[in-house]
Amino acid sequence: MRILLLVNGSASSVTARTRVLIQAALAEHHDVELAMTSRRGHASRLARGAAATGTDLVAVLGGDGTLNEAANGLAGTECALAALPGGSTNVFARTIGLADDPLEATKQIITATASNSIEPIGLGEVAGRHFLFHCGNGFDAAVVQQVERRSALKRYAGHPLFLWAGVDTWLRHYDHSAPRMKVRHSLGGVDDSYFTIVLNTDPYTYLGSRPLSLAPSATLDSGLSVVALRTMSLGTMANLLKDLFRGEPLENSDDLHIANDIRELSVTGYKPFPYQLDGDYLGSVKELNFKWCPGALRLVMPTES
Repeated sequence: MRILLLVNGSASSVTARTRVLIQAALAEHHDVELAMTSRRGHASRLARGAAATGTDLVAVLGGDGTLNEAANGLAGTECALAALPGGSTNVFARTIGLADDPLEATKQIITATASNSIEPIGLGEVAGRHFLFHCGNGFDAAVVQQVERRSALKRYAGHPLFLWAGVDTWLRHYDHSAPRMKVRHSLGGVDDSYFTIVLNTDPYTYLGSRPLSLAPSATLDSGLSVVALRTMSLGTMANLLKDLFRGEPLENSDDLHIANDIRELSVTGYKPFPYQLDGDYLGSVKELNFKWCPGALRLVMPTES
């Protein structure tokens, strides 16, 4: 098998030693080429080029943002994607059952490729770009924006930086005095969302070893899920966080709108709102139209966790 090992050397947990060991392990079984990303969007171009020249598999050692770029380069091609955790959180890799240690995950990928454990999965799509696990509209995008402004700290601070940014954003950088957007889909919608998350998988993210589950029905072989917060009062946010930490399932209520297995939906702002895709801040927009794309990507799935 021809493999492109695509590495983001700036990712939080990527080291030269890890890269060398992973390349050597893959090369024991396959024909491996190494490529390093150097700028935003580079992973998409490298992955697309690999697919066009007959590469069988692109293995990505980096964070969720690099993995998202590679997935966009490979969507709709016969070239498969393998995730190797190299970021601070590695949401997607952990969601599909990979170890958070990149060397252990490499062993899982080698085992999976040997047994041809490669499956077509569905992706979300919005604004001409696919996403693997979620698109955050509003508050969490504003949090990601604050984190990216301190990217030099992300490699070392990781989760504490996100927690600090979340509190700071809620207090100073996000207007939660009135609804920010309306949501429309085939099952209904709401006119008064303060913060909307569209999910292709669950959990939404991890805090340390703890998964934070918003929509257990969101899977790689079903449609999208949407969770819209209809208030961001301190009491509601505190109760929501309490339920998430306890692992209690969220339900539709006066404060929450939840819908699952959606093929298309729209989010329209009453004024421009920030959005992020798989943890990558992409700016502010007035409207986003989503769709689910079944079988869009071939993914190496671990046979053991």
